[in-house]
Amino acid sequence: MKFHWFHLMPWPELPDDFQEKHRSVWVDPDYALYNAERGNQVYNEYLDELEFAEKCGFDGLGINEHHSNAYGMMPSPNIMAAALARRTSKAAILVMGNSIALYNPAVRVAEEMAMLDVISGGRLIAGFPVGTSMDDNYAYGITPATLRERYYEAHDLILQAWKDKGVSTFNGKYNQVRYLNPWPRPLQQPHPPIWIPGGGSVETWAWCAEMGYLYSYLSYTGYKRAKVMMDKWWDQVDERGLERNPFQAGFAQVVCVADSDAEAKKIYERHVDYFYNRCLHVYPGFASAPGYQTKATVKQGIRGQIEMQKVVAKERQSWEAMVENGYIIAGSPSTVIEKIEELSTTLHTGHLMLLQQIGDMPRETTLYNTQMFAEKVMPHFKEKFERNYVDYWMPHPLPEAQRSTPIPATLKDLRELALAGAAAGGGAS
Repeated sequence: MKFHWFHLMPWPELPDDFQEKHRSVWVDPDYALYNAERGNQVYNEYLDELEFAEKCGFDGLGINEHHSNAYGMMPSPNIMAAALARRTSKAAILVMGNSIALYNPAVRVAEEMAMLDVISGGRLIAGFPVGTSMDDNYAYGITPATLRERYYEAHDLILQAWKDKGVSTFNGKYNQVRYLNPWPRPLQQPHPPIWIPGGGSVETWAWCAEMGYLYSYLSYTGYKRAKVMMDKWWDQVDERGLERNPFQAGFAQVVCVADSDAEAKKIYERHVDYFYNRCLHVYPGFASAPGYQTKATVKQGIRGQIEMQKVVAKERQSWEAMVENGYIIAGSPSTVIEKIEELSTTLHTGHLMLLQQIGDMPRETTLYNTQMFAEKVMPHFKEKFERNYVDYWMPHPLPEAQRSTPIPATLKDLRELALAGAAAGGGAS
């Protein structure tokens, strides 16, 4: 299995009465709740946590895009990815992703992701979400009925920008580019692996299967409720006669590890409550604009990701109920191992995105949670699926010997390099 440490970057100081006095955490939260000086600390602490996850041996570092909200303060995940590209060297950088339907022309996504792939030495995973209704329809004003059509067109433009080696032309309904010639193209050829996050759309399952992309189900109602959705994904794979390769599936899960089940509750309960009952407090009118869901999805009665999150928040379940229902995996290492074994087997999922910074969880608690999982849980799953399946959905970076190396730290070393460069004629090395 592969484990990716995923960060939402929530605002950690929403008041206790947030649900009672504020309509929504998304689209129209009161900006008076934000403090930029505190934000400076929060962003840098969150980057510390991602960098620490690489040191602990996680396979990937995950970030994503949202707008006008306190649930996830990353309007530009590419900025965070750029910081990680310079401060990490081994983990995949999982940009999950850019909401490609929002950009016109979408060539800007192709350019920035190519830059990230080159800077990181070929460690980028390119995620292309359709995006939530809150982000796309309300914060950015995209007409819901045109959203998926814009999405597919943006995807085609980005793939053409990456694959074509010369100057080409793109003439779509929403994007027109006379001279399509981005510099640079990605280091990984013909392009980085593409992951498609989804909240339960019939079209997304079918399209991922046809394109050979990884499908990742994002839900905070846990792995037990997710089985119905993941079974529908695998049905699409079966209908096309394709291999049920677990590495073509991803899943996001809240995970809390401590020395014992009782200690896990003591350490993490209040942070989980903050996340589910403040960070997921979305006004129902923003959750799914008319036309946002496709006809096929509506016909099947599939409720979207945010609609399911509203159910969780409304129920305000106890810690014990959330553990029992699989919304969170929490407890001692042995308990967490047992539950992840159940998750990975029942969902047939080879990529797990872990949410280990939860709500208002402080940095030291997050680092403890991360290290506990890395040292006492992760080693039990490293070989699962590896013997029987090939993972085609991870990056293929440059060998470390071929990558850019850090500059020397001393004046003496710099002098010697300068002299060597002069003797060689001053050319670039």
